Amino acid sequence: MTLKDIALRNIRRRKAKAGFVLAGLLIAVSTAVALLGLIEAMNRDIQQKLEEYGANILILPKTENLSLTYGGLSLGGVSFEMQEIRQADLGRVKTIKNAANVAAMGPTVLGALEVKERKVLLAGVDFQATKILKPWWKIAGAVPTDFGVLLGAEASRILALETGDHFKVNGSELQVSGILEPTGSQDDQLVFARLDTAQSLLHKEGRVSMVEVAALCTACPIEAMVSQISRALPDTKVMAIQQVVQSRMETLDYFRQFSYGVTAVLVLVGSLVVLVTMMGSVRERTSEIGIFRAMGFRRSHVIRIVLLEAGIISAMAGILGYLIGFGSTKLALPFFTGSNSIGVIFDPVLAAGAFAAALLMGLASSVYPALMAARIDPTDALRAL
Repeated sequence: MTLKDIALRNIRRRKAKAGFVLAGLLIAVSTAVALLGLIEAMNRDIQQKLEEYGANILILPKTENLSLTYGGLSLGGVSFEMQEIRQADLGRVKTIKNAANVAAMGPTVLGALEVKERKVLLAGVDFQATKILKPWWKIAGAVPTDFGVLLGAEASRILALETGDHFKVNGSELQVSGILEPTGSQDDQLVFARLDTAQSLLHKEGRVSMVEVAALCTACPIEAMVSQISRALPDTKVMAIQQVVQSRMETLDYFRQFSYGVTAVLVLVGSLVVLVTMMGSVRERTSEIGIFRAMGFRRSHVIRIVLLEAGIISAMAGILGYLIGFGSTKLALPFFTGSNSIGVIFDPVLAAGAFAAALLMGLASSVYPALMAARIDPTDALRAL
C-alpha cells in the first residue's frame, strides 16, 4: 500500500471533514473566479460598445475662439482667425500608422439657414458613415437624396414640417425625406442634408466644420491614433471623446479593487478553515499515526500523507471552483451589462490560477498540521489506545 492509497482511504473514511475542507476552498475559489471573470467580461462589453456605438475621435479646426457658454446657456463668443477644414486634406488620415483601425470617418459641415422665418442649424453629413457613427438613429421615412433633408424631431415640431413637405431655402426647393425619431441629444434640433447639398446651400464647397471618427481601439490605444491624426492634419485640433466611457471604466476599477479585497478575505477564511479542520483531523488520528510510526513509518512519510490528503482535496476544489465560478459569471453577466450579447470566454490563465491558488492554499494551511502529526510520539500514541 502506497502513501497515496493511505491518503485516499483517509479521505473516504472521514468524508465530513474532507467535505468541510472542500467547501471552504470551493467558496473562496469560485467567488474569486466569478468576480474576476465578471470584470473581464464587462471590460470586453465596454470595448465592444466603443467599437460599435458612435464616434470616439473628433477632429475640429484650430481656432482662437473663446466660447461664452455656461450651464447650457450660450452667450455668444469672441472669435479670431476662425478656420475650417479642407475636405481634400482628410485623405491624409488614410496614411496614418493605425489607418486600418478607422471604422468610419464622417465629415460634417454646419451653418445657419432661415426656414419659414426661423433660424435653424443645417448639418451636412455623410449618411453612409452615420450608419456606424450614429447607429441609434431611427428614421421615419427615407434617407435624403439630392435636395432632400432629414429633420430632427424637435425641428420637425417647431417648423411644422412632415415627411413629403417642401420648402425653399436660398432659392432652392428642398423636400423633407424623413423625420429623425427623438434621440435626446442636439440632433433633435438640427436639419440634416447630404454633405454636398449642404456645402452648396451654405456656399462652403470643399470645406467641412468638423469630422467624427469611429476608431476600432481594442488593438490600439486611442491616444496613439489621436497623435497620429494630429500629425497628419497639423491645422486641426484632434480630441478623444472619453468622458462617457471614462466614468464607467472608473467604476470598473473600483469594482476590481473591491473584488481583490473580497478575494483576499475569502482566501484568508478558506485557509483558516483548512488549518482548523486538518488540525482536528490530526488529533483524531493520534493513535493511527502512532501505529504508522511503530510500523516503521518515518516522520517524512507522515507529513507526506497529510499533505497528500490536503493536495487531493485542494485540486478538486480548484477544478470545481473554476467551473462553478465560470457558471456563476454566465448567470450574473446579463444583470450587469443588460445584454446577452457578451459571452463568457474560457480563460486558461484564470483556470490555471484558480487551480494553483487552491492547491497553494490547501498545502500551505496543512503544513503546520502535518508537522504536528510528525511530532507525535508513537509510544504516547499507543499508550492512549
